[in-house]
Amino acid sequence: MRIDKYLKVSRVIKRRAVAADACDGGRIEINGKSAKPAKEIKVGDIVTVAFGDKKLTFKVLFLDEKASKANAKEMYEIVEN
Repeated sequence: MRIDKYLKVSRVIKRRAVAADACDGGRIEINGKSAKPAKEIKVGDIVTVAFGDKKLTFKVLFLDEKASKANAKEMYEIVEN
């Protein structure tokens, strides 16, 4: 699954376009490397999202293209906030 879609489906970022802009702006890292919107992610990857002066780091637990709002939080585990 693409990182921009994962961020939207998992509800870390509310809109896919905003997630893509964050990737293009260098605010998303996967396993310590800057990620473009089309970067494919897999279970076990460590993702860091920069929100202004705050960072959210989480581990990808599973991929689900059509996760419901209730299941979205189960798609990742927060490592560092």
